[in-house]
Amino acid sequence: MVVFDGDHPLTLDSGAQIKEVEVAYETYGELNVDASNAIFICHALSGDAHAAGLHEGDDPDRPGWWDNIIGPGRPLDTDRFFVICPNVLGGCKGTTGPSSIDPDTGDPYGLRFPLIQVRDLVTVHRALLAKLGIAKLLAAVGGSLGGMQALQWSIDHPGEIDGAVIVAASARLSAQNIAFSAVAREAIMRDPDFADGDYYATGKRPDRGLALARMIGHITYLSEESMREKFGRRIQDAEVPRYGFDVDFQVESYLHYQGQSFVERFDANTYLYLGRVMDYFDPFGDPVRLRTQLAQGDTGFLVLSFDSDWRFSTAHARDMTSELRAAGASVTFQEISSPHGHDSFLFDTPDYHRTVAGYIDRLAAAGD
Repeated sequence: MVVFDGDHPLTLDSGAQIKEVEVAYETYGELNVDASNAIFICHALSGDAHAAGLHEGDDPDRPGWWDNIIGPGRPLDTDRFFVICPNVLGGCKGTTGPSSIDPDTGDPYGLRFPLIQVRDLVTVHRALLAKLGIAKLLAAVGGSLGGMQALQWSIDHPGEIDGAVIVAASARLSAQNIAFSAVAREAIMRDPDFADGDYYATGKRPDRGLALARMIGHITYLSEESMREKFGRRIQDAEVPRYGFDVDFQVESYLHYQGQSFVERFDANTYLYLGRVMDYFDPFGDPVRLRTQLAQGDTGFLVLSFDSDWRFSTAHARDMTSELRAAGASVTFQEISSPHGHDSFLFDTPDYHRTVAGYIDRLAAAGD
C-alpha cells in the first residue's frame, strides 16, 4: 500500500524527505465494527510482514516468524483481535528501503537512502493505520527493535495506544551493543562486492560480509546455556577433531548455516540502516518532554525481559521501567526465566505467553 507519494512525501525526523513510500503488511483476524480490537506488531531487525501462518508454497514447518503467539487461542487471539504486521521503513520485504527505486534517478537508492530513526518507522506505521481507518490501537507489541518502536510510538503520540508490550528491548544501547553493531557494519562495508552500497546492478552482493555480520549478531542472540546445551564441544560429522581451520565444531557449522540462510532472504543495506536505527535510539533523552508527553495519554506498559538475555539484559528493562514510572506511566514489569537468550521472545515459553495473554485480556476487558 502506498502511504506517501509525490504530493504527500514522507518528511523524516532529520528533515530529509522520501517522495514515495510503499508498505507491505499482513493482517490476521477481523477488525470489529468500532475498530477497537486492533493490535499492531512491530518487528525486530531481521523480521518482515509475514508474522503468522503459511503462504502458498511455504515450508509447513516454517510459518510466519511469530506464529506461536498470533492465531486462534494464542496470546494474540485472532478469533478476537485484528492483528496487523508491516515490514518497516528501510526494510527489504516490500516496504520502501535502500533497495527500492529512487524516483528521482530511476536507480536503487543504495546508501543515498536517508538515515532513519525509530520515530520515522512509527510515522510510517501511523500512515498505514490511517489508510486502514484505525485511529487507536488496543496494543502495540514488539520484541527487540520492535519494542523500541512500540515505546517511541507511545511517547510521541499519547492516546493512540492502550497498551505497549515491550519485550527484550532497550531504550538505550550500551557501548557493548554498539560495538557489536560496528563490527557487523564493518564486515558488510569491507566486503569487496559492497561497491559503496551500489551492488544491485553489478550482479554481485556483499554476501560474505552480510553472512559474517549475521554470524556475529547471532552469537549475541543466544545464551551461553543454550549454546552449551545445543552444541557443547561436539565435532561436526566426525568423532575426533580434524585439526584445521575449516569448520570442525557443530557450533561453527550452525553459525555458517545461519549466515548463509540469511543472505538468501535479506539485503545488506537494510541490515546497515536498521542496525544504525538501534544505535541512535534514545527516547528518554529529554525527561521533561517525556513527562509532558506521557501525561497527555493513558498508555500502559508491559515490559518483559528474559534472565538469559545478555544483549538486552534485564538491567535494560529495569532502566526502561524506572524511567517510565518516574515520568508517571503505569508499568508492569516481569523478568521471565528462559534459556534461549535474546531470542527468547520468539520461543513458546509458557510464562511469557501467559503474561502477554493476561495483559492483552485486561486491556480488552477495560475497553468493553
